[in-house]
Amino acid sequence: MTTDNHSESHTFDAWATYFEANLERHERLDAGIPWASTPVLSGADTVALVHSLQKFELGESGEGKGLLAKARGRNDASYDAALVLFIAEEQKHSALFAGALTRFGAERLTSDWTDGVFVVLRRLMGLRTEVTLFLIAETVAMEYFEALGRSSDPVLRGVARRVLTDEVEHIRFQIDQLRAGFERSSMVTRWVAAAAAWVVALGAATVVAIDHGPALHALGLRRLTFWRRTLRHAARALPQAFRLSGTSAPFGPSAPPSVFFTAAQRANATAD
Repeated sequence: MTTDNHSESHTFDAWATYFEANLERHERLDAGIPWASTPVLSGADTVALVHSLQKFELGESGEGKGLLAKARGRNDASYDAALVLFIAEEQKHSALFAGALTRFGAERLTSDWTDGVFVVLRRLMGLRTEVTLFLIAETVAMEYFEALGRSSDPVLRGVARRVLTDEVEHIRFQIDQLRAGFERSSMVTRWVAAAAAWVVALGAATVVAIDHGPALHALGLRRLTFWRRTLRHAARALPQAFRLSGTSAPFGPSAPPSVFFTAAQRANATAD
């Protein structure tokens, strides 16, 4: 990534400060998840959701060593600090999913083909491509966790709502990373990168809709509805990430709800 050191360092300083301040908020939210509650799902729904959560847990569990190694090439200490804290939040999500799996008596996965493909793509490509893949994964996850946040099971509902409070900002963080990365790229380069990202987003939404179909059904969400909504998230995020629409200024952390904080999420956040 090329960089305007002053403006970008200021942006990523703000992100590092945001992630650090999140630690106390996370402790408060995590303490509110009713881990001791009795599971209320049917046997079939439990099987479907456990199978799905196992894959999401695996996807969130990475240490991010490759990403951090690529990021150091930017020679931006502020960016490195923000990225380390971001990865820690992703690992915390993994721990929350693992807690939910333990509650259902299920083990964590050690491998899965979808995660394997994602990891290979990330390792083969550069920093901008890896960040793009993270952004696509976040946009796909948004709709899934919104649905999980409406689960009848109190722990799954609590975990999903807790994770959603991070995912909204993570999307903004990925957009800021890509805006910095493509700041000096030509319009043609940005259009080509956006088109490639859109193809990957289509594929990712399709794979998740099929692979996690039973879980989506258990949450009352049709595959096609999930697919359409997921692509709406991508359609909002990708043009902004590649500087094709709206302002090119950094997003930074949002104090008020962002454009990605939907009405459904606001309802979830206040329902309890």
